[in-house]
Amino acid sequence: MVLSGLFYVLQLLYPQIINPKPLSQRITNYKLEVELDPVAKTVSGTMDAFWVNPSSDVVPDIQLHMYLNAFSSNKSTFYKESDGSPGTEEIDYGWVKIKSMTDRKGNDLKSIMKYISPDDNNPDDMTVLDVPLPEAAKPGDTVFIKVSFVSKLPTLTHRTGFKDDFFFVGQWFPKFGVYEPAGMRYAVKGGWNCHQFHYNSEFFSNHSVYDVKITVPKEYVIGTGGILLDEKGEGEKKKTQTWRAEDIVDFAWTAWPGFAVYMDQWKHVKITLLLPKDRSEQVDRQFTAVKYALEYFDKNVGPYPWPYITIVDPPKKGNGSGGMEYTTIFTSESAYWMPEYFKFPEMVTIHEFGHAYFMGILASNEFEEPWLDEGVNSFWEERILDHYYGPDAGMLDHPFLKVSDETMARMEYVLSGNRQVVSNAEYSWNYPHRTYGLMSYMKTATWLYTLMGIVGEETTNEIFKEYYRKWAFKHPSGRDFVNIVNEVVPRINGNKFGPDMNWFFDQTLYGTGICDYKVSNFFNSSITDFKGIVNTGDSILFKKSGREKDTLFKATVQLERLGEVMLPEEILVHFDNGDHILETWDGKSRFKDFKYTGKRKVDWVKIDPDYKIKMDVNYINNSMTDNPDKKPVRRYANKFISFMQFFINIISL
Repeated sequence: MVLSGLFYVLQLLYPQIINPKPLSQRITNYKLEVELDPVAKTVSGTMDAFWVNPSSDVVPDIQLHMYLNAFSSNKSTFYKESDGSPGTEEIDYGWVKIKSMTDRKGNDLKSIMKYISPDDNNPDDMTVLDVPLPEAAKPGDTVFIKVSFVSKLPTLTHRTGFKDDFFFVGQWFPKFGVYEPAGMRYAVKGGWNCHQFHYNSEFFSNHSVYDVKITVPKEYVIGTGGILLDEKGEGEKKKTQTWRAEDIVDFAWTAWPGFAVYMDQWKHVKITLLLPKDRSEQVDRQFTAVKYALEYFDKNVGPYPWPYITIVDPPKKGNGSGGMEYTTIFTSESAYWMPEYFKFPEMVTIHEFGHAYFMGILASNEFEEPWLDEGVNSFWEERILDHYYGPDAGMLDHPFLKVSDETMARMEYVLSGNRQVVSNAEYSWNYPHRTYGLMSYMKTATWLYTLMGIVGEETTNEIFKEYYRKWAFKHPSGRDFVNIVNEVVPRINGNKFGPDMNWFFDQTLYGTGICDYKVSNFFNSSITDFKGIVNTGDSILFKKSGREKDTLFKATVQLERLGEVMLPEEILVHFDNGDHILETWDGKSRFKDFKYTGKRKVDWVKIDPDYKIKMDVNYINNSMTDNPDKKPVRRYANKFISFMQFFINIISL
């Protein structure tokens, strides 16, 4: 059966409820009926799921993620990489156990399933399950499985788990990997892309439909990545809610008796906010931030396609779940004492919402190319905060100290001693010396800002609009993103930057070099008409010009490239009469001189006057003046003192 015909049949079985038509191919779908046991800290129930073979291959097996097993032992790959442990007590550990698994014909699959470790061959890791099929799946075939399972939630430390009566339930059920046909992303031949759960990794999934029934004690408030279709009482003490989500890559949910629920609206999007009842002063901040993000992405990238979004601001005891994304539900982080001038809650909300685009809609592989989600999303987070909260105050807007979000991220990159250890082109768990965050988030955002500085903001926005138009719900790779850049930049700018932008990505994305340009020196030499000894043939005479004072000068500006990265630069040269010249340099040679002759003298020079090249690791050596003003030094010293006072106050809260 061809895929298009099969999808038609499946749509009859799984009709549209949320959107007018499917947004994705829906290669995997899930129906779950589960119950939360708040005492045993378990979620147990059944799952009916299917996977469609999207390839021309005959596939002999299916592979499932069993993420919660990462918390079952300190010998799992997750904890071996973190040098940690799930806890000290049995209740701290997490796991997922298959009670039974059958196919559509009732064949027992549990007896033939086995755990594999495709990344590191760790025999103690049980986060990937391989299930041989009684009949291999031919092209276009649908594999149905029925699973009875129990998931024990771990103590809440990493994305999922419990703390007392608070639950955030993520990565909690057996979940299909992604079968990549030859030609998808980097696949040379078809095969399962189903990585183990690593300490420094997130996820990669097909877009799916989720029909989920959740039974909890009546006093619990539930929030999920779906829309509520129905609620029924189950006796005097329990209730069952039915939820539906379409075309998302994962389904997560939370339950806690202490949630207050607030509602708001942005255009077609219904916004639900769950947060502790004593934190009502944070409500407007959360709604404002997510509406800013919706507006900015809608204008500059593409539309948000779902009619709802759920924000969870966990209680203090649930902080381990803060700052995590699941497309149509995400967790923020705030506190009742969070001052208005400190935009940390807004930053988390905007960042986690942004994942709905790069992790959710575009759905890149976070295991293998974390920069394509985390770094790209950080770039947009910084743009949004600094756009709406002030270009110099996106993170901190205190009367005595203002700091942009972009500056915070850039400084973390340029001041790191590990900034040259590795490139961005690594699997998430292969980053050495704790450079995963530095490279995936900060460096990527910094070189994206640099790209925007070179090609311009309008061109950058068009790059992402085209990226969205071409790759929404299709799992692009980093190579696909680069190809979009190479298509859009010449279309708008001609050959101004060359036939493509590979020269940029080779140095920034795939390279480990740093960018550092320096004003080495400048000086002004006076010029006379003539001064010296003249041999007339009959006698030797000393001659000089008749002018009392020299009026012409030769000014020389000397620049150097100290780093390996070569980028085009602008240089602003200022003269003592108020004139200035904006020079350009391709930045390729190790040094560059500019010379001027006239009645004016150079009095200061500045490389990159508009700060377009954010990758430059040392702004201090970008300028030089012959009349240094110590006021900026005092100003920065005062800012530093203010920052230290602010930091001490935050720590003491």
